[in-house]
Amino acid sequence: MPDFDRLWDVLVVGGGNAAMCAAIEARRAGASVIVAEHAPKPMRGGNSRHTRNIRALHPAPTDVQTESYLEEEYWDDLLKVTGGKTNEHLARTCIRASQHAPGFLAGCGVVFQPSLSGTLSLSRTNAFFLGGGKALVNALYRTAERLGVEVLYDTEVQHIEVAEGHATEAVVSHHGFPERIRFKAVVASSGGFQANREWLREYWGDAADNFQIRGTPYAQGRVLKDLLGQGVQQVGDPTQFHAVCNDARAPMEDGGLAMRLDCTPFSIVVNRDCERFYDEGEDTWPKRYAIWGRLIARQPGQEAFAITDSQAERDYLPSVFPPARADTVGELAVKLGLDSARLERVVSQYNAAVRSGTFRPQVLDDCRTEGLTPSKSHWARRIEKPPFIGHPMRPGITFTFLSVAVNDRARVMMADGRLSANMFASGEIMSGNILGQGYLAGFGMAIGTVFGRIAGEEAARLVRN
Repeated sequence: MPDFDRLWDVLVVGGGNAAMCAAIEARRAGASVIVAEHAPKPMRGGNSRHTRNIRALHPAPTDVQTESYLEEEYWDDLLKVTGGKTNEHLARTCIRASQHAPGFLAGCGVVFQPSLSGTLSLSRTNAFFLGGGKALVNALYRTAERLGVEVLYDTEVQHIEVAEGHATEAVVSHHGFPERIRFKAVVASSGGFQANREWLREYWGDAADNFQIRGTPYAQGRVLKDLLGQGVQQVGDPTQFHAVCNDARAPMEDGGLAMRLDCTPFSIVVNRDCERFYDEGEDTWPKRYAIWGRLIARQPGQEAFAITDSQAERDYLPSVFPPARADTVGELAVKLGLDSARLERVVSQYNAAVRSGTFRPQVLDDCRTEGLTPSKSHWARRIEKPPFIGHPMRPGITFTFLSVAVNDRARVMMADGRLSANMFASGEIMSGNILGQGYLAGFGMAIGTVFGRIAGEEAARLVRN
């Protein structure tokens, strides 16, 4: 039985990568650390269970990243996807420190593999975990437990007592029983509110019922709401989130990476009215894949359909669920529940607008459309070689961007602009400081690792002093 009478140096709320990085660093710095993970042990790790890579700065080739990826390019990539909606100081803090993140994780037992090729084209910018997110999570927990971190599973933090910016204890449900955990400092790493449909409905209405939650069903946002209700400064747009094209047949929760569809750049995408609504070839997929869930969320019924043909099938990762196939576009429309004449007309108009060039699936090529709205800027090829292929899509929500405000030492800010006395945050619960909109592949892991480490170090330093 855990000792609930003990005064702990640091309580870490959450059990994903950001939380465990904080717990490990705080423990290495000499603090006594207890982790409250809402999920049971088999589902521990939050969204980190489903991740597979981390975006990391590197000035020269490494064992798992090719060429180099420097600060200004990293910053420019982030600036493009966020449209400038980011705190530059915090973003650059993360970018610079990301250089050391793979080494830290490797020191915790995480094993990396050579980066994967394919649609995401990440061999230069991202380091991939051998065994994926589950292997990452297991390595971090083994390290934490070896260091003497106390981990409580099935333990939901329901309330943190805060007075004048100073937190003293957490009210928790431990295996269904009420308990309290007293601490000298707390690190909130409990994620966003993407699995809380009631909260999502406040911003999206009934559309939220059609959102598929890609990751943990335990991301209810309870700690986030609790802290914001006690005078912690709010940052981030509550309607913004990381969301991708998911297979419409995916489970509504915890489907993970395998449910994502990567066919968009090599398709045209239409809504249920057979209308295209965005440039499918706007930029390389790592910089655009996470805007498509939000785009689909704004379509009728939160549905969309990627239409392509046999030419493109080997250009993207195959889907878990087989796509619809037909010998004609009209027959494909029937299988997808779309209007045949409308889809035939859209495909015909698209084909007539294609201006052929040299098709290069891994880079921005010169295959585009002309005189079509919306245009397709790259990878435009006529859809004309049967079988014709259709993938049904829905929004797959990864995490929300509404957050608590922090400074560059991961210290939580109060609404009046003051620093909190002893509260820190890392991971998705503070990601909105940096991600005002949009997303870069692997950047969430960078934020979690960098600010998890900072939060753990700073919490331990505060306790020592």
